[in-house]
Amino acid sequence: MTEGSSARPVLWVVGAGGLLGSSVVDATVTSGTAEVWAPPRPVAWLAADATRMSLEEMAREFLAHAAGRPWWVAWCAGAGVSGTSATDLAREVEAFAHLLSSLREAGAGPEGSLFLASSAGGVYAGSADPPFDEETVPVSISPYGDAKLALEALARDFQRATGSSLLIGRIANLFGPGQDLSKPQGIISQLCRAHLLRRPLSIYVPLDTMRSYIYAPDCGAMVVAGLRRLDGAAVGGGRSVVKVMAAPHAVSVGFVVAEFARVVKRRPLVTFGSSSTSAFQARDLRVRSAVWPELDALAATPFVVGLAATLEHLRRSVALGHLA
Repeated sequence: MTEGSSARPVLWVVGAGGLLGSSVVDATVTSGTAEVWAPPRPVAWLAADATRMSLEEMAREFLAHAAGRPWWVAWCAGAGVSGTSATDLAREVEAFAHLLSSLREAGAGPEGSLFLASSAGGVYAGSADPPFDEETVPVSISPYGDAKLALEALARDFQRATGSSLLIGRIANLFGPGQDLSKPQGIISQLCRAHLLRRPLSIYVPLDTMRSYIYAPDCGAMVVAGLRRLDGAAVGGGRSVVKVMAAPHAVSVGFVVAEFARVVKRRPLVTFGSSSTSAFQARDLRVRSAVWPELDALAATPFVVGLAATLEHLRRSVALGHLA
């Protein structure tokens, strides 16, 4: 919270039903750090005009509910992946821009903080000399990375215009129970799904491809801790912080497949091939953080524990008939 304020912040998580958003909500409720505001209706994502209208209404309602208390908005929405078309990604950027303009029109000011979920893989895919950190110059090689950098620029413009505070989380490969399996991403969840449904999984990158991961509940806790620290440090105006969010040790795709085989005691059904999106996949995307390193201790769930939890969640979904 900002200096001189003892009021508990009010948090609006845009995308609260997703993997990251639900983890941020859970971490907030568990810690009691802020009051979570639940909109009276879901965002109408399917039509652009309806999306703009619902975000505008929600921005007004949210700030009216905050009523002078510190406000936190966490943008955890977005269905884009590395292979998503530029047209579809442009709609996500447009929705975020409209949210920010709606917050400004509704009176958002320096008493608040914004969190933006960006992508370490998207923005650093063309960067040189891994492992990458906050000082690395971002270089995108895909429309997905371009969109994430556009979102970051919009967030910075909003922060400067309102005097609020900003936390940009450049998040490593996120995984955990509840990942959206309709997206062509998330090798851990996709391995679990293929195993449970006894179907082969196609992998389009070499086994020595290096990636950093983070378990979703750990990332949610890191986001909440980051917002709390950001608010506590905001004295005499807002500040803007970029934080890489990842577990401390990167692993290869081969390691992921081998660990999965060890957990299920069976070699997974995988095939290897090429894809039109392979050009967007860098061979080495190891990341680390040099900012607020004490927050990195929150990424404490061992990789194999997170993998097992994801598998068990999907196993229950299969038993209930929820996984096709």
